[in-house]
Amino acid sequence: MSEWELIDGWTPPSAVERRDLLAGIRTIAMVGVSANPSRPSNFVATYLLGTDHEVFFVNPMADEILGRPCVPTLADLPVVPDCVDVFRKLDDVPAVADEAVTVGARVFWTQFGLWSPEAARTVLDAGMDLVMDRCLKIEHARFHGGLHLAGFDTGVITSKRESR
Repeated sequence: MSEWELIDGWTPPSAVERRDLLAGIRTIAMVGVSANPSRPSNFVATYLLGTDHEVFFVNPMADEILGRPCVPTLADLPVVPDCVDVFRKLDDVPAVADEAVTVGARVFWTQFGLWSPEAARTVLDAGMDLVMDRCLKIEHARFHGGLHLAGFDTGVITSKRESR
């Protein structure tokens, strides 16, 4: 049995469904974003700040990250985020799901390695969309021409072979 089969009535969204979800997202709250530039969350934050999305940072241990204000909880944000993007340890994900439901977010997204049936049930029961164990940055780049299907930028802008 695969992990997603443990979540009754849910299957992971297809690539087209993920693309459509991203197209409808304007505000993203990154929960657990780190001020440390060597952390994946900081790299994702740097990337997302260069997109059309309005990005908010949630981390009770920081006042500012990448020159932007950081708040301790989702409830402290000045807006209701469309998407809650989670960069917390797995044990913390169910509590973040509860908080996302409470503030009224539409999409709950967990990064690589974060697979929580408990959090999934919480957000699905609240009518939210769910993406787990996927990087929002990679998905965004894939659908906006920044990534090859293998997961990296090939730099190729044409399918024609260079003549020599």
